[in-house]
Amino acid sequence: MSEWKAKRFWQEATVEEAEGGWQVLLDGRPVRTPLKSAMVLPTREMAVAVAAEWAAQEDVINPLAMPVTRSANAAIDKVAAQHAEVVAMLAAYAETDLLCHRADAPQRLVDQQNKGWNPILSWAEATYSAPLVVVSGILPAVQPPASLAAYADAVAAFQPFSLTALHDLITLSGSLVLGLSVANGQVAPITAWKLSRIDEDWQIAQWGEDEEATEAVEIKRAAFLHAASFLGLAQGR
Repeated sequence: MSEWKAKRFWQEATVEEAEGGWQVLLDGRPVRTPLKSAMVLPTREMAVAVAAEWAAQEDVINPLAMPVTRSANAAIDKVAAQHAEVVAMLAAYAETDLLCHRADAPQRLVDQQNKGWNPILSWAEATYSAPLVVVSGILPAVQPPASLAAYADAVAAFQPFSLTALHDLITLSGSLVLGLSVANGQVAPITAWKLSRIDEDWQIAQWGEDEEATEAVEIKRAAFLHAASFLGLAQGR
């Protein structure tokens, strides 16, 4: 038996202002999330992007071709419903932030990490008055409680749609500081992604590429760049 698939049932996808934001209409009927919540979007830019995804669907609806819609659904149905839990989970990345854990050898790798990561940590320290301890080798880093609290406050300031994007920026890179640097426009998304890959790219340069691993990394890279784009839409860019 073939799996049932949802088919296109509308002629036109439009955008209109709604209470608390913007909404997308399919033949005049507002789009709802999978949990049947009203899809009220924070900016017109995001609503236009969602409408474009619905308009681009053909006979059968393909959710994989609708990344902005899927992220908006996640923001409403998941992140908004457990905002405090998401904030706590992301803030905890400061305890083991990728940028704070350095190799002790070889020197060329150490130099790459220092060159790429030190300026980001310096920016974060100045921006949030929150220095982080850097360690090398397998030593754990014990971070200052005041810094951890400052980063938790910074994450908590993000509203559900922006927090949804920040979630992916942090979890895909392994770095709270890199995620915040992208969110604040300090570092270009593609640059931040490359900085998060310094260790892995070093290993590839030494031992060569694995085709399956390369494909997996490309999927993550695309998701990271989408998160940055979704954040821009949430901020009206």
